[in-house]
Amino acid sequence: MVKTQKIKKRQYLLSNEDVREIFKRFSAATPHPQGELSFTNPFTLLIAVILSAQSTDKGVNKATKHLFLKADTPQKILSLGEDALKNYIKTIGLYNTKAKNIIKVCQILIDKHNGDVPHNRQALEALPGVGRKTANVVLNTAFNHPTIAVDTHLFRVANRTGMAPGKTPEAVEEKLYQMIPSEFHSYAHHWLILHGRYICKAKKPLCSKCLINDICLYPLKEF
Repeated sequence: MVKTQKIKKRQYLLSNEDVREIFKRFSAATPHPQGELSFTNPFTLLIAVILSAQSTDKGVNKATKHLFLKADTPQKILSLGEDALKNYIKTIGLYNTKAKNIIKVCQILIDKHNGDVPHNRQALEALPGVGRKTANVVLNTAFNHPTIAVDTHLFRVANRTGMAPGKTPEAVEEKLYQMIPSEFHSYAHHWLILHGRYICKAKKPLCSKCLINDICLYPLKEF
């Protein structure tokens, strides 16, 4: 029987034991989950994540497949120029703004970081177009920091299951750090996003295929 702690009216929180069991199952099913953005180094990961805002990973990969063959360093992007960069990414939403930000990012990386992607959150979040979620993805995927990037999929899963209910991404992120055992932090971001993208979907969750449907507290499960 699932143990819960009532924390607010009509809002429930899974127990620490249940959350540990969830991640034991995720780990057993997919020991080394990977993100779906294509990249070749920390810089191309950073650019891919910037481009992925309000866009699909599939759409970003289609554009960067050609871009990264031509330019995979800050200097090469700057040598391309903003107009040429736009031609590569014009199929991606908000490409004009993203192109401007990427050019600025490249110049800052060269001027302040010797052309390298910084390893710390403060420096990453100081870059144009980089917020907390983007910084968390880069820190986790490129540098193996135990960060958890809360996107729409992860936000939904955390709230729907009762794992880490919260009204904002920041609140959910903070609660996840409290609830998820530290040994699972490195891959937690990937497990939860992939679960939300392919199983715990927004409109039609695939509860019958869910590894954790006996633990999840979602009241409208579909079988």
